[in-house]
Amino acid sequence: METILSPRSLSPLIAPKPCSSSKSPQPRASTLFYTKPISCILKRHHLESKNPSFSETRSWFSHTQQGLAALALTLALNFCPLSLDSPALASEFDVISEGPPKESYVVDDAGVLSRVTKSDLKRLLSDLESRKNLRINFVTVRKLTSKADAFEYADQVLEKWYPTVEEGNNKGIVVLITSQKEGAITGGPEFVKSVGDSILDATISENLPVLATEEKYNEAVYSSAKRLVAAIDGLPDPGGPQSKDYKRESNFKTREETEEKRGQFSLVVGGLLVIAFVVPMAQYYAYVSKK
Repeated sequence: METILSPRSLSPLIAPKPCSSSKSPQPRASTLFYTKPISCILKRHHLESKNPSFSETRSWFSHTQQGLAALALTLALNFCPLSLDSPALASEFDVISEGPPKESYVVDDAGVLSRVTKSDLKRLLSDLESRKNLRINFVTVRKLTSKADAFEYADQVLEKWYPTVEEGNNKGIVVLITSQKEGAITGGPEFVKSVGDSILDATISENLPVLATEEKYNEAVYSSAKRLVAAIDGLPDPGGPQSKDYKRESNFKTREETEEKRGQFSLVVGGLLVIAFVVPMAQYYAYVSKK
C-alpha cells in the first residue's frame, strides 16, 4: 500500500534539525524562502562587476529599443486618431435633459446657426406665439446614436419636454440632423392641425434635406420656419427649393477607400516595428563582434 506523507513528516527532509543550544530556537521560514533570491542577486551583481561593458551595452540596447518603440506608438496614433463619437459623448441626450429653451426658440447643439439666424427666428416665432398661442422650437444635432432616425428623436424630445397632452398640445418641434442631412417635424394636435399635413410633408422632404445636403443650415432652418408660419397664418405657401435634379450623395467612405487606408496604415506600422526591434539588435551584434 502507498503511504501518504503529511507536510509535517516532510519537514525533516527539507530542513535539517538544528543543533541543540541553550538559546531559544530561531524561526526557519526566513532561511527557506529568502536564500535563493539573495544568491541570485549576489550572482548578478558579481557578473556585472566582472563584465561592466556587457552591462553598459545592455542598458544602451534597452534604452534604444524603448525609444524606438515609443516613436512607433506616437506615429501610429497620429495616423489613426481616436474617435470621440461614442455614445457617452452623444449630444442628443444633453438636448433632452436640458429641456426647452426659455429665452429663445433654438437649441443649436450642432453649432451651425449664425447669430443673425437665431435673432430672425426669435423675432418670427415670438410674434407667432403672441398671436396664435403656438410655439415652435428648432433643434440642431450633429449626429444621432440613440434613435434610428430624426422622426423618432423628434417624438422623444416632444415627450420629454412636454410630458402631458395639455403642455404639448400647441407645441411644435423641428429637428435637423446635420451629419445625416435630414430633418423631422412633430408636435401636438393643435399644432399639426394649424399647419396641415401637406405643408408638414413638403417641409420635411424639401426644405430640410435639400438645403442641409448643400450645408446651407441657416437657410434650411429659417425657410422652414417661414413656411410653417405662413401655413398657420393661412397665407400662400412660399414653397421650397427645387429638387428635380437633386441626387443625395453618401458621406461614408467606400470599401475600396477603407481597404486602401488600412493597407497604408499597416505598412507604416510594420515598418516602424521592424526599425524598433531589428535595427537595435543588428547594432548590438555589430558591437559585440568588434569586442
